[in-house]
Parts: sequence; structure tokens; C-alpha cells
Amino acid sequence: MPMFLTDDQVMLRDTAQPFIAEQAPISHMRKLRDAQDATGFSRDLWAQFAEMGFTGILIDEADGGLGMGHVEAGIVLEEIGRNLTPSPLLSTAVGAVTALKQGSVEQRGHWLPGILTGTTVAALAVDESAKHRPNHIALAAERDGNGFKLTGNKTFVAHGHVADLIIVAARTAGAAADADGITLFAVERGAAHLTVRPERLADASLASRLVFEGVHVDADAVIGHVDNGREGLTRILNALRTGAASEMLGVGNGAMAMTVNYLKERKQFGKLIGSYQALQHRAAHLYAEMEVARASVLKAQQLLDAGDERAERAVLVAKSMTGYAMQLSVQEGIQMHGGIGMTDEYDIGLFMKRQRVLGEFCGDSDFHAHALAQLMGY
Repeated sequence: MPMFLTDDQVMLRDTAQPFIAEQAPISHMRKLRDAQDATGFSRDLWAQFAEMGFTGILIDEADGGLGMGHVEAGIVLEEIGRNLTPSPLLSTAVGAVTALKQGSVEQRGHWLPGILTGTTVAALAVDESAKHRPNHIALAAERDGNGFKLTGNKTFVAHGHVADLIIVAARTAGAAADADGITLFAVERGAAHLTVRPERLADASLASRLVFEGVHVDADAVIGHVDNGREGLTRILNALRTGAASEMLGVGNGAMAMTVNYLKERKQFGKLIGSYQALQHRAAHLYAEMEVARASVLKAQQLLDAGDERAERAVLVAKSMTGYAMQLSVQEGIQMHGGIGMTDEYDIGLFMKRQRVLGEFCGDSDFHAHALAQLMGY
């Protein structure tokens, strides 16, 4: 596989880059943050994303989408990361769409049109503790008449407070740590006995704690097959992790670009600080790390699109390496800006906050490095 974008992919990048930079720059995020916006993103911008076709990138042509792949989705997500744009694209157009591909014709017909038009927002409810532990799912789904009754808790559900669709990983058999016995459910907004508690995160985004107190869902809410949802959940997580890695690449490169520009403008003792060899070496090292991360992300995207059995390993590498590179980028950015980098006046501090939240999404770098080691038999 060539480790570069095709002509069509370059055209998409050249379309997405100026659009997001103009319509949703960092000042857009600041405006929502300062207003303590209760939604967490702009619905008008979400509708514009739909008009641009971004929400339908992963939706099959048979369902009205563009029928593209993870490489194309990653191109848009990278620009979202570069501009710190609040958007439900990752959870909805990547995570939920991947889940619904495993669903019934009726489920796709019910939910995909709204995603395509930008009127539907979706959330993924997987984690149940402070850290990402998808191998430990205890939320119970018990048989209840013609459906199931869901009882338990979920945490860190991005956009859960405004989601029209919540895809829930629940346990229909076995113990919490068992691999089998997982079932995926499509839960609609406003379900009875469901409590949603949104919380403001470090980067001003919103994630929710969900409490299921006997939430009834019909049998047709099951996505895939009962007790056999582990493979489907893995596909969803692989898509989310690769998408998150793309967004992280944008955050890291955005912080790096800001830092390099600062090195070219800031003077001390009558000299540009970028003329000092020590800072040049650090900037060169950062650039190299970001390029290695870019290659790992593209490889993971290509293998996912090809349905290659090596895709999961590549996804783990991409999320881990990009997490480390993004962290290095914001840390170097803060240090090279000096004390002013920690003030709200400079945007570099906003990149640091976004890095902290996004790095934890679907597992941090250490989680993925450990998972990779286990996958390889260590």
C-alpha cells in the first residue's frame, strides 16, 4: 500500500482544510467555551458538515452515503483536531455508523438519514470506570417481555447528553470480565429510567455519566446478535481509535505549527529564539516524531479499509504512537512559549487541554502499548 494520499484524497483534504479553518477556527471553540454552551458544539456547523458530505463518508452508497473509507474520514478529523473544533463527527459519523453497518436494514433506514442530513447525533456508551476497560462490561441486559431491561452505569460518554441515539455495550450472559456474552443495543433519546449527567471536561467539552435503572428496549434494538457483540464492539473501537488518532495528529501538528511560528517571531537578547541550535534540534525531533505518527495512522486506516487481519495491531500502534507524539508536541509548545504559554491569551494552552482529554479517549498510549504486547504474545 502506498504511504501517501491518492489524488481524490488530496482533493478532499484541500476542500476540508480551508472550510474548517474558516468556519470553525479556534476562536469558534473559545466562543462556545466562554458562553458555557450547554450543547457543546454548534448545530449549525454540524448541518454544514452534512452539506459538505462529511457525515456520510463512511456510510455505504446503498444507504445514501459516499462509500469512502477511514483514510477519508481521517482527513476531515485531522482538520477538526488542528482547529480544536467541537464536533460529534467522531462519535456519530465514525463510531455509530460503524455500529449500524452491523445492524438491520430497519435500523440503518431509521438512523442513517438523520446522520446524513446532520439532524442526528449519536454517542457510544462503553466504559464503566475512570479508565478505558472495554474487557470489563458489567451493565446488565436482562430479558424483559419482548425485549430487555438495562441496569447499570456508563461513564465518559461523549455527547451523551444531546445524543438522539446511544449505542450501549451491555452484558446478556456471563461475568463482567468474560469475552463472550456482550450485546450491543440502540437506545433512543429520552428513554424512561435513563439518567444523563453531563460534566465539563478540561478542554471545555462535555461527556456524560449514564445511569440505567431498568431501561426497557425492544428486541429490535439489538444491533447484531445477542451474546455475540464482542466482535462488533471491537470493530467499533478500532474505528473510533483510528479516528481519534487522526484527530490527535491534527492537535499535534496544530500545536507544532504554532510553536514553530513563535520561534520565528519571538526575540530574546536581540535574536530570534529560533536561531538557537538547541531549540532547532528540539523542533526537528518533534517534526520527526509527528511524521512517524502520521505514517502509523495512515497504515492503520488503509488496513481497516482493506479489511486486513493485521488492522487491529496497526490501530493499537497508531493510537499509542500518536498519543506520545501529540503529548510531546504540546509539552514542547508550552516550554518554548515560556510562561505566556500557560495563559489563556495564547492558544497553545488550549491544545494542551485538548490533548489531555483526547489522549484518554478509547484508551491512552500506555493502554494500547500494553494491548499490543498482549496481542503479540508477551
